[in-house]
Amino acid sequence: MDYTDQIKNRVKRIEGQLRGILRMMEEKQDCKEVITQLSASRTAIDRTIGVIVSSNLVECVQKANDQEDRSMEEIVKEAVNLLVKSR
Repeated sequence: MDYTDQIKNRVKRIEGQLRGILRMMEEKQDCKEVITQLSASRTAIDRTIGVIVSSNLVECVQKANDQEDRSMEEIVKEAVNLLVKSR
């Protein structure tokens, strides 16, 4: 799968968020603020997973149409399983 610059930029933003959280911890900031930022990072990760799975689903469906080696149902089930495992 090709990962677009948009997806890579999402991951870089998440990386920046995590570095910021570490800095907050080192500065002994309030735990409520740290938890808020951790929650925001988790949401960003979940959304990135969704983008990757949906992009992968489209790619797999296109390949399946070309090769016809897997049913559409199998491809969709695999994508759903990826989403479920990510939670």
